[in-house]
Amino acid sequence: MKYGPDIALVASLIGEPARANMVLALMSGQALSAADLAREAGVTPPTATGHLAKLVSAGLLAARKQGRHRYFEIAGPDVGQAVEALIAVAARAGHLRARSGPKDEAMRHARSCYDHLAGRVAVEMFGHWMASGILCWRGGALHLTRKGRDFLGARGIAFDALENGKRPLCRGCMDWSEKRHHLAGSLGAQILEMTVAKGWAARERNLRTVSFSRRGEENFVRWYSQPLAG
Repeated sequence: MKYGPDIALVASLIGEPARANMVLALMSGQALSAADLAREAGVTPPTATGHLAKLVSAGLLAARKQGRHRYFEIAGPDVGQAVEALIAVAARAGHLRARSGPKDEAMRHARSCYDHLAGRVAVEMFGHWMASGILCWRGGALHLTRKGRDFLGARGIAFDALENGKRPLCRGCMDWSEKRHHLAGSLGAQILEMTVAKGWAARERNLRTVSFSRRGEENFVRWYSQPLAG
């Protein structure tokens, strides 16, 4: 008898197409109702309820009650990271669900990857910060340098709150569309939250697409690339 984590169970849950569509819909970082997820999966509400019960029981999704409705979300950053890794593997192997269209191009430009920014915009920021010495790889892990702390501290990032949790401050996440890294971790989540709060971009409901206005993207690029004065 084999002992240890049962990855076959988790794989079989995500491997069912309707459940996979539900999980992918929740990678927007938003909590959705069972009715929303039934539409995303193309199944009836009773069937969706059964699928969601299995995903919650396995620890892949979390449910919370709000008024008369229950809302579902990805159970945590580790689940989001695992799903994004599977997306990257599927994209690299050419296993695509549909032809590229306007929404696909919009997602390639900027999207949410659970709770942080992904796509070309995010990859360009990551590359600039690596070249500028704000981020560095050390011992196989991504680190924020002293220069990076000064740089981001001057831009309003409060590190005390970000470093109090169990998540790493910085983590490199392979971008499935760009085949390069973007920034994850608590810092990556804070940057996406700040970008939306400043009105530079908006997260589309029930979609992973992050829509920047032209002025908003200019402001975002200026924010991450403009050198400190002096």
